[in-house]
Formats: sequence, structure tokens, C-alpha cells
Amino acid sequence: MSNVNLNKFYIDGQWLENTNGNTLDVINPATEDVVAQVACGDTEQVNSAVAAAKKAFPLWSSTPSKTRSEIIQKIASEMEYRQDELVAAVSQTMGCPEHIASWLQIEGAIYAMALFAEHTGVTETQEQGDKCIIVKEPIGVCGFINPWNFPLHQFVGKVGAALAAGCTMVVKPSEQTPWQDFIMTEIIASVLADFNAPAGVFNLVPGTGVVVGDALSRHQDIDMISFTGSTGAGIKVAQAAAPTVKRVMQELGGKSPFIITQDANLADAVKYGVEDVMLNSGQSCNTLSRMLVPQAQYDEAVTLAKTVAKELILGMTEDAFLGPVSSKAHQQRVLSYIKLGIDEGARLICGGIETPAGYEKGFYIQPTIFTDVHNKMRIAQEEIFGPVLCMIPYQNIDEAIEIANDTPFGLSSAVFAKDDAAAFNIAKKIRAGQCMINGGEFNYLAPFGGYKQSGNGREFTAMGVEEFLETKAVIFTTNTSE
Repeated sequence: MSNVNLNKFYIDGQWLENTNGNTLDVINPATEDVVAQVACGDTEQVNSAVAAAKKAFPLWSSTPSKTRSEIIQKIASEMEYRQDELVAAVSQTMGCPEHIASWLQIEGAIYAMALFAEHTGVTETQEQGDKCIIVKEPIGVCGFINPWNFPLHQFVGKVGAALAAGCTMVVKPSEQTPWQDFIMTEIIASVLADFNAPAGVFNLVPGTGVVVGDALSRHQDIDMISFTGSTGAGIKVAQAAAPTVKRVMQELGGKSPFIITQDANLADAVKYGVEDVMLNSGQSCNTLSRMLVPQAQYDEAVTLAKTVAKELILGMTEDAFLGPVSSKAHQQRVLSYIKLGIDEGARLICGGIETPAGYEKGFYIQPTIFTDVHNKMRIAQEEIFGPVLCMIPYQNIDEAIEIANDTPFGLSSAVFAKDDAAAFNIAKKIRAGQCMINGGEFNYLAPFGGYKQSGNGREFTAMGVEEFLETKAVIFTTNTSE
């Protein structure tokens, strides 16, 4: 069981008991056991939290950037101190093996939080214009709706940036993975108190997207909503936010292409692509789920991919590469896509809909690879969000780029070529917010976000902080630079 009490709210600098009594079960997807119960808030808690954030904003937004930087640095230090707890929280609620969760889910998030301490000064800089001075100011009260697949990573991308910008906030954790948000609330509350920050800078209201998420999106006193999740849910958030004309930042779905060129190291490229799709059990919005291979090398690539996939170990042990998917409902969704791929005529070379041997308990899915896929198939166009790879042949590089861009999404992409220069020339033609070159990995020093239906805005880096700022032009009758 969780050693953190999740049946409460954090509003206006205080932990509040869940007086309405509504809770949600938090289930370990590897064991199917209930590991905790989390409070299920409603509009009453949202209204209280937003009022607290609004009240705290004037004082917090005028806090010197040096102080905000020190606060963020202290939060990152406390995260490092409680790293084992954060690892356990994500592993037990999401089903990611602890040794994978440690580097994939937690270490990077701690590093990213510390980086935000470098970007607080933006609110105290001025840009000189002709008869004007341009300044940046925090946007105000922010509402954050976090996902379950990278819960701490996305928490930090929102909260760290908002703190750096001088905003106040109300956070809604995912119903499936709320535990680490409570640990983070303990950390943030303690650090803010140490610096005598106003109550209400940070508020936590767990609950459902339908109730709490919707209430945040609609609230007239929320100045900005940041949502990470599916494109379908993102559309609902934008629709709910539209009447109040608030800023909406979204990091949504993907169906990212991976182009392997004829002169690339095929074995290295295929291994990179297969492992990318299977990491986190395929539950990554930027996963490279479409592998595009030259027709002349397609059969060889298929053999290599099958070999790599067969070597990956399922489970939660130290040698496991992928655990279960996040929930029973999500398991059924992914399995329905695998069945759809078979029905569409794609060739299954490994994996499938059968329960993996020895894993009758837990929401496990075998690493699955489809070949003979064409890009008009639904499995090539729709986000599956599971350990499922589609391998697509192409005749020439122009066709590969055309296939890569033939998608409603545009979050990430990758190219493996003979050298970085050749790969970069192809990357420039792909309509996506990121492109990994010759084995590149996620980088917190690079802005993250998508084109098209993969969302809008950018997270992390100085650009991520700028999303939380308004631009003010102060205009004079004379040239202020004289």
C-alpha cells in the first residue's frame, strides 16, 4: 500500500480532508491490486483552489526572480532526496519496472526541474524598441491536467515552467497515477513555506477529467490551461476553454515516423526503432510507431526487428524491458487495435492478442510487430499507444518523406542515415516538432511540442517558460533609448 495519504486535497497552503467521501481506486497494473485510494474532487474544490491561486498571484508574481530560482533549485534538491519514493510511486501505479522508471521517469524530471531555475529572469528583462519598452509578465492563474504515462515528467514541464514565470496554479493529477503528485505537493509546500511564499501558489485537486478537468478548463479565473493527453480529450479541453478565451497549451497524440535510409546501418537502426516503440510499453506520445524501410532492405529489416523484439523481457524484474500497460481498459484498447491490424491484412510477425505466457495476472501485452503495412491502414494512422510497431516499405526517399508526413499528427520523428548531415536534410522536410537523428534521445535542453493535431505550444527550455508569459508594450512619446 501507498505510504502517502492520497485521500485529501491541497488548497490555499493547507491539506484538506476529503469530506465528500468520493474516492477512486489506484490500481497496480502489474498485480491488479488496489494500492491506494485517491480523493475525487468536484467543482467545490476547484473553485476554492482557483480562488486561492488568484489571491496569491499578485504577491507571488512580484517575487524577485532570484528568489523563484532558489525555490526551484530547492525543489529539485528535495526531489533528489526523495527519488526512491518517486520511483516507487510511478512504478506501482503505472507498471513501469523500477530500474526503467528510475532513469526514464524520474532522473530526467529532477534534472528538468533544476533547469527551470535558470529561466526565472525573463520577467525582469526589457527589450528596447522605438519609443517603446517591451516586457514579459506572468500570465496569471494556470490549470494543469496531467497524463498517466509520464506523470512526473509532465508535472515538472508544467509546474516548473509556471513557477519560473511567476504564475500560480491548480494541478489535477491523472486518476491512474496520482501518487507522485502528492509527494511533489509535500515537497513544494515545504519549500514555499521555507521562503514565506503566499499560500495558494500551488494547489492540488485530484479527480476525474470529466469533472475536475472540465471545471478547470471552463473556469473564468483560470488564465491558462495546459493539458497533456489524447487528441480527442484535448479537443474537449479546448472547447470548454473557448468561451473564456483563455490560453490553451496542449501536448497531444502522435504517430511518429522513423525513416531508415538505404545507406544507414540497418541493424543499429532497426534495434533503435524497435526498442523505442517497446520502451514504456509503447505508452509514449512521441514513440516511433511507424518504421519506414527501403523496399530492397525490407525483408532483412523484418528479420532483424523480430529478433530484437523476441529478446525483450516482459515483467517487473531487474532484467525486464517492458512492464504491463496502464490499465485493463487500456489493455483492451490496444488489443483491439492488434486485432484490427490482423483484420486489415497486415502480417503479424511477433506478438499478438494472446496473453503472454506466465502473465495471466496484470495487464500485459506481447511486443507486437506488423509488417506489410501500408499507410492508409488505421493501424498506421491512429495512435495505438501500446507496444505495437508498424513496418512500412518505401521505394525512394521522396516517397518516404511523403509517407512520414501523411498523418494528422506531428509530434516527433526520426531519421537514420549514413551521417548526420544526410539525416538532417531529410529531417528538415518532416512536419514534426522534433526529429531524432541517428539514435538521438529525448533532450531536456530542446523544446518539446508538436505540429498539427499533436498540439500547440512548447514545453521545457526557455521556450517552455515563455508559454506562461504575456507580452506588454509600454509606449512613450519619445525614444526611450536616448
